[in-house]
Amino acid sequence: MDLELTGKVAIIGGASKGLGRACADVLAQEGAKLTMCSRTEADLHQAAEEIRRDTNADILEFPGDLDSPKTITALVAATVERFGRLDVMINNSGGPPLARAATATEEQWETAVQRSLLFFARMCREALPHLRQQGGGRIINILASTVYQPIDNLALSGATRMGVVAYAKSLADEVGRDNITVNNVCPGSILSDRMLSNVTSRANDIGISVEEALEERAKETALGRVGEPAELAHLVAFLASGKATYITGTTILVDGGLVRSVL
Repeated sequence: MDLELTGKVAIIGGASKGLGRACADVLAQEGAKLTMCSRTEADLHQAAEEIRRDTNADILEFPGDLDSPKTITALVAATVERFGRLDVMINNSGGPPLARAATATEEQWETAVQRSLLFFARMCREALPHLRQQGGGRIINILASTVYQPIDNLALSGATRMGVVAYAKSLADEVGRDNITVNNVCPGSILSDRMLSNVTSRANDIGISVEEALEERAKETALGRVGEPAELAHLVAFLASGKATYITGTTILVDGGLVRSVL
């Protein structure tokens, strides 16, 4: 299937590792031009060089901290200056602090709201004028399975990202007639640095090894295994594509059947 991504321009946050890196890999394979953003310049450069080597993709490296609104503004401006357009915005950022609902501090709440709620609104706001100028585009928010089912020590993730679900639904209504779609993708039990951090915390809490904790997490899924970042990235690429023209305002799990909710 031709996803019609050749020559399209995509911004990907958190692109040096994990889910963001996997999205960059897949979109580059499909012929997209990329702006890859990450806090860590050395990791970002290494990831971009590896993708260039494998795909010959045209990539703009943009090191920066997306917790800062000024960085987001500069990121979008640099992309449009380099490529002359913007077609796809993949909103992916570092997760909120690990915390429990009863004991989360003011500082942890503030970080969570900035990073896991306002970040998405800022990225969308900066992207929209350029997507409209192209006659349409795609916004894809990478959230978490916590919007469906709580996870120990991730109370702030669920609280803030539920706000993104509501925001994305409203935004989809507002921009649909501009041929812009807005969708959320929720990973669960996908092997990434973020997941390993949470699994390690859980292992320490209950006195087992990280390997044992990963085995427990795998057993919680319907498929009986932990997922790979590419398994999420393939869905992101489809939602970014010219084939996903009638999908908007949705929130889709990629979790191997971890979440048992029927809604």
